[in-house]
Amino acid sequence: MPTTALPSLTELENPQEFIARHIGISADDEARMLPVIGSASRAELIDGIVPAAIRRSAPMRLPAAVTETDALAELRTIAQKNQVLRSFIGQGYYGTHTPGVILRNILENPAWYTAYTPYQAEISQGRMEALLNFQTMVCDLTGMAIANASMLDEATAAAEAMTLAKRSVKSKSQTFVVAGDCHPQTIEVIQTRAAPLGITVLLADSREAWDAALDGDCFAVLAQYPATSGRIDDLRADVAKVHAKDAAFIVAADLLALTMITPPGEFEADIVCGTTQRFGMPMCNGGPHAAFLACRDAYKRSLPGRLVGVSVDAHGAPAYRLALQTREQHIRREKATSNICTAQVLPAVIASMYAVYHGPAGLTRIAQRVARYTAILASGLAQIGHAPRETATFDTLSFHTGDQTDALAARARALGANLRVYGGDWLCVSLDETTTRADIELLWRIFAGDGGAVPTFADHEGATPRIPDTLRRTSAFLTHPVFNTHKSETAMLRYIRSLSDKDLALDRSMIPLGSCTMKLNATSEMIPITWPEFANIHPFAPADQLQGYAQLDAQLRAWLCEATGYAGISLQPNAGSQGEYAGLLAIKAFHASRGESHRNVCLIPSSAHGTNPASAQMVGMQVVVTACDAQGNVDIDDLQRACAKHGDRLAAIMITYPSTHGVFETRVKELCEIVHSHGGRVYVDGANMNALVGVAAPGEFGGDVSHLNLHKTFCIPHGGGGPGVGPVCVVEDLVPFLPGHATAGHGAPVGAVSAAPLGNAAVLPISWMYVRMMGPRGLQTATETAILSANYISARLRDHYPTLYASANGHVAHECILDLRPLKDSSGVTAEDVAKRLIDYGFHAPTLSFPVPGTLMVEPTESEPLAELDRFVEAMIAIRGEIRRIEEGVWPRDDNPLKHAPHTAASLLASDWSHPYARELGAYPLAALKGSKYWSPVGRVDNVYGDRNLFCNCLPIDAYEAA
Repeated sequence: MPTTALPSLTELENPQEFIARHIGISADDEARMLPVIGSASRAELIDGIVPAAIRRSAPMRLPAAVTETDALAELRTIAQKNQVLRSFIGQGYYGTHTPGVILRNILENPAWYTAYTPYQAEISQGRMEALLNFQTMVCDLTGMAIANASMLDEATAAAEAMTLAKRSVKSKSQTFVVAGDCHPQTIEVIQTRAAPLGITVLLADSREAWDAALDGDCFAVLAQYPATSGRIDDLRADVAKVHAKDAAFIVAADLLALTMITPPGEFEADIVCGTTQRFGMPMCNGGPHAAFLACRDAYKRSLPGRLVGVSVDAHGAPAYRLALQTREQHIRREKATSNICTAQVLPAVIASMYAVYHGPAGLTRIAQRVARYTAILASGLAQIGHAPRETATFDTLSFHTGDQTDALAARARALGANLRVYGGDWLCVSLDETTTRADIELLWRIFAGDGGAVPTFADHEGATPRIPDTLRRTSAFLTHPVFNTHKSETAMLRYIRSLSDKDLALDRSMIPLGSCTMKLNATSEMIPITWPEFANIHPFAPADQLQGYAQLDAQLRAWLCEATGYAGISLQPNAGSQGEYAGLLAIKAFHASRGESHRNVCLIPSSAHGTNPASAQMVGMQVVVTACDAQGNVDIDDLQRACAKHGDRLAAIMITYPSTHGVFETRVKELCEIVHSHGGRVYVDGANMNALVGVAAPGEFGGDVSHLNLHKTFCIPHGGGGPGVGPVCVVEDLVPFLPGHATAGHGAPVGAVSAAPLGNAAVLPISWMYVRMMGPRGLQTATETAILSANYISARLRDHYPTLYASANGHVAHECILDLRPLKDSSGVTAEDVAKRLIDYGFHAPTLSFPVPGTLMVEPTESEPLAELDRFVEAMIAIRGEIRRIEEGVWPRDDNPLKHAPHTAASLLASDWSHPYARELGAYPLAALKGSKYWSPVGRVDNVYGDRNLFCNCLPIDAYEAA
C-alpha cells in the first residue's frame, strides 16, 4: 500500500497564508486569464509591460511574511511600549467616550469604512445623509450659515480659513493677525502655509500686541475660543473693529464649549473652524479626526472641501449629492479653492452620529458636567494656594507655577497623569468627558504635594461654571428631528443600518475605480486601531510615553523606503494632497538653501491629477502645462522645449507613474535626466504606486520626491472619502527638508504641515499589518496580479469598448481607460449613462470622465476574485448589448434603460409604466441578480438643480420641496 508523503512543517505552519487571502486570483484563475491576454506566464506579461530600464536592481529587503495571528501578536508587543496615562493636556485633544453602538456599527463596520468618496450620488445616499447631519451640527453649534463636510485637522482648517478669507475680503493687505493664545500647532501650520503665499503672519502674543495689531493693517484675524490657555474672551468689540477695515474675523472654536457659550455666528464672525475630535473619536495620537470649516453665506462658493447638498432625483424625490464641485481640483486645477481631495469622512460620520446619539440635551449635559468639574477643580486648587489665572473658562485652567513647573509636571507623571507645560513657567489642566471625581482628587494631590492637605470633593461640589452670564449661550441648537428622535439604542442601531443599506461599498461588490485602488482592507489590519495603547494617546504626551508609536513610525518608514527606493520619509501628511504639498515645499526649500529661490516654475503634464497644479500653486510655484502625445505619454519634445525656455527658473516637474492614462511610459528615465540637466527636481506622484511595489522604485529610476497614498497602495480604507495618509518620500539630499514640527520639539527648515507630529497616527497600524503579513514576495505578487487583472478586463472588453491608451504591445498597467465617446454619436448614450446603468447591475461605476471626458477608467486591483471580474465584464457586455438596441432603433434615444438608470423599486412598481422595455429588464438585467439585488434608493440625481437651489443642512422636507 503506497504511503502518502507528509507535508512539511513549514507548509503546515503556512506563514504566507494571508497572501492568498489578500490576493483574489488563484493559480488556476491565472491559468485561465493569461490566454485571454495572450501571455504564456505572469512573468512574461510583466516583462512585456514594465520597461526593463526601470526594473528594480534588487528585491525588496523586507521581513518575510507572517500569519495574521503572529503579526497581531508582534504589533501588540509594540503597542504595549506606549504608556497610556490620564491626559489633562488639552490643546485641542481630549478624552471622549465612543458610544458602543457607533464603535461597533460604524468605525468597525466595513459597510462604512470600505465605501468610496460619494461622487456617484445615487449609491451614496446613506453616508451623505450622515455628512449632511455633520454640516447641520456644525452650522447649529457655530451659528454660521454654511459648513463643509469636514477638513483634515483643526490646524489645516485654520490655514484654509486664512486663504478663504484672502480670496473673499475687500482688504488688499497681506497681513494675517493670529492671537498668540491659539493652539501652538495651529500657529505653526498657518506659518508654513502663509510663507510661500507671501502672507505675513503677525503673532499677537499679549493683549497689548493684539490691540495694536487690530489697529493696524490686515486682511483677517484668528482668535481661539476658548483660548488654548482656557480663557474665554468676549470678542464682539474686536469683530466690529476688524470689519471696519473690510477684513475677516476667524474663530477657531470648541464645539462642545459652544453648547454653553455664545456661538461665533451670533457676534458676526465670518469664518469658524475647529475639530470634532471630542465628539466620539479617541485622541489617536493626533488623528484621524474630522475638522470643520463654516462661513457666512457670501463665502460659500469659495469654501474649500466637500459640500453635501440637497437636490431632487428624476422622480422629484429629495436626494443628496456633492454640491458645487466646480470648485474642485480636477476642474479648476491651479485655480481650485484648495488642493485637498481627501476629507475625513469616517470620523465626520462618527462625530455626526455622536450628536444624533446624544442630541442637544445630551451634549449640553456633557458640557455642563465638564464645566462643573472645572469649577470644582479651580475652587479646590485655590484653597491650597493655586488659584487659576483666568476667571472665565470652560474646561481648561492655567496656573503660573514658576520654578515649580517642571517638578509639578514630573510629580503628575509619577502619579499617572500628564499636565501641559505652557510658556515655560505655566501649567495648564484640561478636563473632558471622561473626567471623574477620582481625577479631580488626583489633580488636587498633585498640586498639594507630599503631605499637603488635599481638598475634599464635598466641600467644593457647589462651585458653579466659570462662564460669565454675558457669554452664556441662549439660542437653541440641533432642533432638527434627526437629533431628537433616535433615543434608544434600538432606534440608533436601526438608523445606522438604514443608512448603510442605502450605500454600495466593498462589502457588497467590486468597486472598479481607476486611480483609486479600492482593494481589500483586511479585518486583521483594522483590529489594532481601537487598541487603547494606540487610541488613547495624546499627540503631545512626553516622548518616553510614545515608544511604541516611535517604533511603529521607524519600522513603517524603513519598509516604505525599501518599497520606493527613497532615502527618507515623513508620515506626517494626513492626506495625499498634503504629501504633495510637503514634497513641493521640500523642493522649494532645497532650492532656497542653494541660493536659487528664483526657481519657481513647475512643469505639469496635461494628463496630471488636478491636485498637482493646485499643490504647486499653494507653494507659490508657477504652473506650466506640458503636452501629451496621442498615446497619452508625456511629449518629450515639448518637455525639452519647456525646460529650455524656463532654464534657470525650473524648480520641478510633477508626473504620475505609471501615467494617469494607465500605461508605463518607456522614456521616463530620459524625462528625469532632462529635468535634472536643467537643475530641476522630479516629483513622481505616488497615486499609482500599487503598480510598482516590488517591480520598480521611483527613487531608483530618477524620482526625487514622491508621496504615497496609504489608503490606496497600503490598504488603509477609504472610509467614504477619508481618512488618508500621504507620506512624503525623498532622496538623500532632500531629507533635511522633510516637514518638521516645532510644537513637538522637532524644528526643521520646513514647518509642520499637519496639526499632529505623526498626522493620522492611529491608522498607521493598518499599513504596518499589511506589509508585515504580505512580506516582499506577497507585495510583488499583489502588484503583478493587479496588472494581470487590468489586462484581463481590457482584453475581454476589447471588442465592446476599446481601451483608449495602451503600450505598443496592447497592454496596460494596473488600470485601463475604456473609450465610450463614439457611443454618444451612435446612440446618444454617454459614459454617465453607462455608469448609472451599472448600478442596476449591482456595481459602483468606474472612474467617470477622468482623465479623459467621455471615458470610464477601470482598476480591478489584486483583491478581486476572477468570478467578480467576470461578473463585471458580463455586466459591461450586457450594457453594450442594450446600447446596440438603441443604435438599431429598437429603443428611442431618450427612452431606454440607460437613460432611466438607476431604476428604483418605486419607479418599477409605478402603475403608469410606459417605457418601451419591460419592467423586469429595468430591475433584473441579468438573471443572477434575482438572488441578490442592490436597489438604488433614489433615481438619477439632478446636479444642476442642486447647485441652483443650494441646501446644505437638514431642512424640513417641505422647505426644499417648496423651493
